[in-house]
Amino acid sequence: MDNLATTWVGATAKQISRAVRRGDTNATQVVADHLEQIAISDPSLAAFRVVRGGEAIVEAEKVDEQEDLANLPLAGVPVAVKENTPVAGLPTWHGSAAARTPVAEEDHEIVRRLRGAGAVVVGVTRMPELGLWATTDGVDLPTRNPWSLDRTPGGSSGGSAAAVAAGLVPIAHGNDGLGSIRIPAACCGIVGLKPGRGVLPVDLGVDNWFDLVEHGILATTVGDAALGFTVLAGRPPAKLTPPDRLRVGVSLRSPLPGVRADEPNRDAVATTVRLLGEAGHDTISAEVPVPTSAGMAGLMAWFASAYRESQQLDHKALQPRSRGHIRLGKLAWQRGWVRQSQRDAWREKAIAFFAEREIDILVTPALAETPPPADGHATSSWRRNMRRNMRYAPYAAPWNVAGLPAIVVPVGVRPDGLPVGVQIVGPPDSELLLLSVAGLLEVANPWTRHAFV
Repeated sequence: MDNLATTWVGATAKQISRAVRRGDTNATQVVADHLEQIAISDPSLAAFRVVRGGEAIVEAEKVDEQEDLANLPLAGVPVAVKENTPVAGLPTWHGSAAARTPVAEEDHEIVRRLRGAGAVVVGVTRMPELGLWATTDGVDLPTRNPWSLDRTPGGSSGGSAAAVAAGLVPIAHGNDGLGSIRIPAACCGIVGLKPGRGVLPVDLGVDNWFDLVEHGILATTVGDAALGFTVLAGRPPAKLTPPDRLRVGVSLRSPLPGVRADEPNRDAVATTVRLLGEAGHDTISAEVPVPTSAGMAGLMAWFASAYRESQQLDHKALQPRSRGHIRLGKLAWQRGWVRQSQRDAWREKAIAFFAEREIDILVTPALAETPPPADGHATSSWRRNMRRNMRYAPYAAPWNVAGLPAIVVPVGVRPDGLPVGVQIVGPPDSELLLLSVAGLLEVANPWTRHAFV
């Protein structure tokens, strides 16, 4: 930002950590700046469930007292953590008071790694109840998209995405079971990375939603996304370099029959193809053959996960849409409709798809249409929520079932003023390649990083 002399709000995580390590500023000042901005902007957004004001300042002071700042890649960087991931000293809310669990005695491993890298957790961000939906709202308070307050920031990591897009934190943690990082990233015009299966520790809920869920990072720049990813993965910071000549598959086909990406989302794919071609890469049509069995495998695991996560909860206190999901989940679980063999078969087929088509990465739309309104979902029926979620955001889920890495990158702006992006998918262990491709697009087609409110 041009006003870095007066505030660190809007600076990247890399800029902040470099300045703190050099002694150009200190973590306490950086965190204070961001807490002030949260106090100004979050009443309009409702991105945060809890803000750790005094605690964050104390922790920032401890960062400043450390003698090994040079070894802290996130020195003094304010971060937010999604509210379904334990943070010591706070309840784990899981999207509603009805699902809240007691105060955590220790940090989740992902939070421990962020703190170990010098980051300061300024708060936990909102999500829909049980993380089930692609809109982030409670019965009384929806989280709003900073680009247009009447629209959703997506879900289920909607609070984290809204906080990053509004400049309340430079980077935020999210997790992704069927698109819960990538959908909010697309809605809010930021970068969202879902790593592949087994790359990061998960330890979330019962069996990690049958291994659909991965932790990941949301950021306004590719460099920050890469820095956050390497910290979460326990790796040294990686220097991204332009990839060698790639063979890029392109698919507009929706995994959901009867749903088609609208013109702005198709145009975003076309722009990405043009930019990659101009950079010397080859692009080919490579429509993804997602079988019905793969779609059913994802649906049954989604339903059954809700049932298994809710068995100790008072179902009468949950939202109507959640209760409907849980009823179907109980049926799916008890009748044996959740089948590991189906998920394994799609993973093998998805990996083989890259080899058989001889492609290095795959580009698809990130969304099918503009983000829905911010309000009204929590009190709506299960059927209405399902129809809305699946129509606007069908492209992410197959890659959770397959366990492959995927990233969403901003590409431009829709006619309605909201951001638009694309999804880029790769084979196992291609996270750094995806980040490198995203970095190429960032240089060729820079995006507006923040919507300040």
